Formats: sequence, structure tokens, C-alpha cells
Amino acid sequence: MKIALVSPYDFAFPGGVTSHISSLELYLTRMGHEVKVIAPASKEVPIFGDRFIPIGKPRPIPSSGSVIRVSISLHLAPAIKEALAREKFDIIHLHEPFMPMLCSAVLRFSDATNIGTFHAWDGKPGYNCGKPISTWMIKRRLHKLHGRIAVSNMAMAYARRYIPGDYTIIPNGIDVERFSPDVEPIEEFCDGKQNILFLGRLERRKGAIYLIKAYHEVKKQVPNSRLIIAGPGTRLRKPYEKWIRNQGLEDVVFIGYVSEEDKPRYFKTADVYCSPATSRESFGIVLLEAMAVGKPVIASNIDGYSSVITHGQDGLLVPPRDTSSLTHTLVSLLKDKKLQQELSKKARLTAETYSWQSIAQRVNDYYNKVLEERGIRL
Repeated sequence: MKIALVSPYDFAFPGGVTSHISSLELYLTRMGHEVKVIAPASKEVPIFGDRFIPIGKPRPIPSSGSVIRVSISLHLAPAIKEALAREKFDIIHLHEPFMPMLCSAVLRFSDATNIGTFHAWDGKPGYNCGKPISTWMIKRRLHKLHGRIAVSNMAMAYARRYIPGDYTIIPNGIDVERFSPDVEPIEEFCDGKQNILFLGRLERRKGAIYLIKAYHEVKKQVPNSRLIIAGPGTRLRKPYEKWIRNQGLEDVVFIGYVSEEDKPRYFKTADVYCSPATSRESFGIVLLEAMAVGKPVIASNIDGYSSVITHGQDGLLVPPRDTSSLTHTLVSLLKDKKLQQELSKKARLTAETYSWQSIAQRVNDYYNKVLEERGIRL
């Protein structure tokens, strides 16, 4: 099949949806399909070569405590029409299919079989963005969406408020070959200290401040420890660093942006991975990446994370925004090597059930199901 994977988000900027699409492209290509990615891009995306079709310039837009980077141009039609006429895709797989402007415009002009994957959870932009125009647009284009995938039950429940119909749950996947216990750690942090890792964007909803405040107490009880904060974002970093200085807190290291190549190595460097997000996580992809490397995980007990982790079996869950509980859980785990080993082993086994090879096959089977329902034979 000839397949287009369409992202509304800047493909030159790291994020859960773009990472999902990149992995899906790789494994669908390995299965013998001809796959291209269509997305806005703020700079060149060399990894795909001529398999990447850039359309639109993304703009950063604050939304729901985060920043989305999408194209808001009203003049994408000529480039979209030209690409679709040239490529003649069998399947157009849109991720957040009604997100303005690229995905919704591609759906408008597509004559292929159109599949949508819904990633967002409550509070994310998209379906209710730009009312009343967005409501009108969904009604006009809903009939052109032939199949619906949601990455979780939460994402499905949210999408159904705006886009009725039947959904198939196919979760995000993990590259268990790249995120492996066999990767090399970051050598400079292999000095005998126990490393707590936060890896994510420095946004309020990611909850890094709760981890920093918890670490202030953890450091007193586990002196031979370090907090590594990795991920993009500068607006909150300065006030975080000021708070750390004012408290005289040592062994907190800000790394900044981490490349996709180095992400597995940072997970390997950690003794504990911690994600204290406060809300609006439809799926715990970053948890699974840490778990695939065989690391014990502590995460907030929010819907998107509790769908991945079974508390006490393959990870530990704590109430969101609860610094006291987070402190207690971190200290208990850092002091219990046996528990670390047990959680690590079970975490890897859980992550393997989300391998991209398996997830891509499920997506492929769904493509064939929708084509068959439409009476199309390729």
C-alpha cells in the first residue's frame, strides 16, 4: 500500500505524536509499504529524505498549559492538492484529523481511504479549538473519515464528545530494540550516586517543580543521590534554578534538550525514572520508554499513566501534586535495591507488550479491515 502519515505538529520539534508517527513509518516501511510523512516543519527533517513532504510553517500557540506548534495558514490548499495528486495514496492516516490547519485541510481534499488516530485527552486543543468554525468544520468533514483509532480509552472518551462513531483502541508503541537494557549510560553520571531522572518538556503540567521540591527532602535522607532534569524548555528553568539556589540544594543538574539518540542512554543512567505530571496525559509513552530500558518508574496516578502502570507490580503511582507522597516513595525505592530490581524486571516485560512491531501490525490489520468494509481491493 501507499500510505501517508499526516501530523499537524511541527515535525522538527520533539513530541509524543511526532515520535509515534516516526516509529510507525519505520515499521510500516519494514512491512513493505511505501510510506511518506506530511507535516509542517520549522527546519529541515533529514531523517526521512524524500519520504518527508513539508507543508506549512508551524507557529507556537499557547494552549492548556502547553505550547502547540501547528500551521495556522489558510493558504495550504495548493500544496496539499499538488502532493495528493502526485502521490495517489491508498491510505491517508491523519493524527488528530481535525486539528487545524494541515490535517483538517488534507482530510478535505483527500480522495483516499482516510484513517484518524486520536491522541488527545481532556484539555488538549483541537476539537473545540476556534469555535464555532471548528464545530462547523467537523460536521462538514466527518463523513470523510472512514476509520477511527484512539491510543487509549481516555482518548476515545474525549474524542467521542465531538466525533461520534466506532473506535478501535491501538496504543502507542515502543521501539524495544532502541530502548533496551543493553544501551550505554551517560558516563559522567556513573560515579556511584543514585540518579533520579526527569525527562520531558519543562511545562507546568509536567510537574517538575513537585519533583524538585520532593528532592529537597530526598537529598537529606539519601545524600548519595542526584536529580537529573532533561528536556526542552527555558521559561520555567530560570525560576526553578533560582528556587534551587535559594534552598542551597545540591546535585540538581539541568541538561536541556536531549536528542532521540541519547534518550535511551539517559534512561539507562537513571536508577529511578520519575514523571510527576499533573494532568492531561492520554498515554504514558515516556514511562514505557523508561520501562523498556528496565528502569523502575514512579509516576503520578493520573488516567493516562495508570493505564500503563500497575501500581506495585511494574511501577509505583503517587497522587499528583503531592510532594510528601512523592518524597516518601522516592526515598523508599532508593533505599530498597531488591524492590528496584523487581520493578525493573517486570517493567521491561510490560514494555515488550507495546513493541512497535506488534503495534504496527495491528495498524496494518486495521487498514485492511477498513478497506474491506469499503469494498476496496488493492
